[in-house]
Amino acid sequence: MAKCATCNESVDPATAEHKVEYRGTIYYFCCRHCLAAFEQEPARFAEA
Repeated sequence: MAKCATCNESVDPATAEHKVEYRGTIYYFCCRHCLAAFEQEPARFAEA
């Protein structure tokens, strides 16, 4: 299991509907709202 990049909820990468690649890393999201938050401020949520 992966963790939602914005809220840390568990997400199954195999079935995740919401995901995005940012700086070579794929981030998974539990819902569209969390994806939208990430897209507005990706550097805030991306791992350093």
